[in-house]
Amino acid sequence: MSSNDKQPEEPPAGGPEQLALIRETVRKAAVPKAKPRTWRGAPLAKELPVARVMVNKGALHLDQFFDYAVPEELDASAQPGVRVRVRFGAGAHRVREGRREGGGLIDGFLIERRAESDYGGALAALAYVVSPEPVLSPQMLALARAVADRYAGSLADVLQLAVPPRNGRAESKPSPEPLPPPPAPDPGTWARYGRGPAFLEALSGRGTPRAVWTALPGPHWPDELARAVAATLSSGRGALVVVPDGRRAARVDAALTALMGAGRHAVLTAESGPEQRYRQWLAVRRGSVRAVVGTRAAMFAPVPDLGLVAIWDDGDSSHSDDNAPFPHVREVLELRAAHDACGFLLGSTSCTVEAAQLVESGWAVPLVADRAQVRAAAPLVRTVGDQELARDEAARAARLPSLAWQAVRDGLKSGPVLVQVPRRGYVPRLACERCRTPARCRHCVGPLQAPDERELRCAWCGHDEPQWHCAACGSTRLRAQIVGARRTAEELGRAFPAVPVRTSGRDHVLDSVPGRPALVVATPGAEPVADGGYAAALLLDGWAMLGRPDLRAGEEALRRWIAAGSLVRGQQDGGTVVVVAEPTLRPVQALVRWDPVGHALRELAERAELGFPPVSRMAEVTGSPQAVAEFLVTAELPADAEVLGPVPLPVTEPGRTRRPKDPPVGERWERALLRVPPGSGAALATALKTAQAARLARGGAETVRIRVDPPDIG
Repeated sequence: MSSNDKQPEEPPAGGPEQLALIRETVRKAAVPKAKPRTWRGAPLAKELPVARVMVNKGALHLDQFFDYAVPEELDASAQPGVRVRVRFGAGAHRVREGRREGGGLIDGFLIERRAESDYGGALAALAYVVSPEPVLSPQMLALARAVADRYAGSLADVLQLAVPPRNGRAESKPSPEPLPPPPAPDPGTWARYGRGPAFLEALSGRGTPRAVWTALPGPHWPDELARAVAATLSSGRGALVVVPDGRRAARVDAALTALMGAGRHAVLTAESGPEQRYRQWLAVRRGSVRAVVGTRAAMFAPVPDLGLVAIWDDGDSSHSDDNAPFPHVREVLELRAAHDACGFLLGSTSCTVEAAQLVESGWAVPLVADRAQVRAAAPLVRTVGDQELARDEAARAARLPSLAWQAVRDGLKSGPVLVQVPRRGYVPRLACERCRTPARCRHCVGPLQAPDERELRCAWCGHDEPQWHCAACGSTRLRAQIVGARRTAEELGRAFPAVPVRTSGRDHVLDSVPGRPALVVATPGAEPVADGGYAAALLLDGWAMLGRPDLRAGEEALRRWIAAGSLVRGQQDGGTVVVVAEPTLRPVQALVRWDPVGHALRELAERAELGFPPVSRMAEVTGSPQAVAEFLVTAELPADAEVLGPVPLPVTEPGRTRRPKDPPVGERWERALLRVPPGSGAALATALKTAQAARLARGGAETVRIRVDPPDIG
């Protein structure tokens, strides 16, 4: 014990003033922080004295394991999968008594213990084990590595998404004892689908079916998901369900509790809070519960003996992570289905092009209902052009055509009416003023824009378009305008003064509304559920959603419309949906027929002809013009790679809300799109990762941002 560790002598009796002065001085003194020990001269573990560690450094040029010495005192707790703290960055010249010293403390995960190190020099010692709780299993490590390779990212970045931050209070409490498997459920409303009962039977029999499920409209999908989970649990395996947001997670949670009772599943959402979320995560990792429902981060949940992974509404943008390396839930769950040899279920009331490709390739089978079931469950859909305004003055003020006006009036007699307005920010770059057809480039079919109100230019390839005319109607006039949800609510309030008007949007999202007559104005994705279903729905400004400058404009518009229409009562109960859009457009016709699968198949065929995702693989490279140009020159891209652009990105103005993909405020950035045919996606990701790692290793070079499979490319 050093002299600093000796206990102070007892103060003399009768000196309380001096003791009080000493205490006050100690309170005000700056207490130096103790440095973690370097284990200089300490003996090493007798067996497996080397620990291979994944340090928490997201830089691509550091995407590797590092070896550290294991002191004998940490031998028992330093097991694979635990969190550790290590010193990183010490030079080879700072070696004392066989230990490398120096560098800063950094978090990491202990991957494995080894008898020898591949490194010939002296090793630094583990500083300490943060917790003896193993949080990283070999299966999760393999999945994280596969995700990092697919998205040209680092393993450390993926592990930050996969493993939640530690909470000591939650970790110190034991998890409950696991419950026995529940009995296999009856098919319930799955009987409406031709292969539905067989799908549940395969899950309960420890099978691994893979299916794309086009759910019928109505309130039954949470219960149907719960039955798929219960069938999997009845076989003694685990199940994972990922939904876009907390509202839908709550609906699935309630359905699971009603079907199987409490204690058999965990809910992993941001609304739970850090401690509760980590406690639930630990219960899953420890095997106390075998089913998980959650939002995006739950895609990495450590469910033991996984039997089913399921995703609901894969077209929702919430499924795409905004943190590097930007993985998508659908792709991660596909990797999990392959790595863990488990079942896969992709469900939605609509159908994305990626889902259609899974069926077309034979990787998954379709779960659909026959047309009779669709007609019985879907509402009546009617179309009207937005140029046909009603003769009534109040209807004209509310921008309602006669048919829409009448549908609202009739619907309010028996229940609430939903009014969907494109969300704030759904502003097309440019579209034909007469027929609303998006303005596209003749060279690459990219969206046209007019920066600074000058000549037209393609946002993808940069080609000028000085003499544009609409290919559909021949008009040469363009438009780009939209009316938001708040103004729509005000206009409807004046048109229907005796009816309450409620709004649901980004700032305030309603979960549900009563079944009484009311007008509910909502932006896409924020529509509340009505008790007993809506009597009618009005889908306004369809041209604005269809005119988004992106390949997914039609698919996304149809998905939004079907999601809103699914909340309306069936046609046999008087439910009506009126869409204000050009009736001849393909997405509008698909809505009328309630045929999202047919629309997705036609979109897939067109993408195949044009060579666009998901048939091809694509990546975007963004950064300053010089950085993007240097990157494209130095990157050893596959021979079949095609470079589109680069083109300038809009400058982010000060004070404007900055989205994750936007350039820094005031900086001028460019974007280049890299496209490769099927089969070259892995080679493209490897080339991008190698080039980025080389730039970071050199130091001083401007970094560029890489995103493989961007959710929108125009």
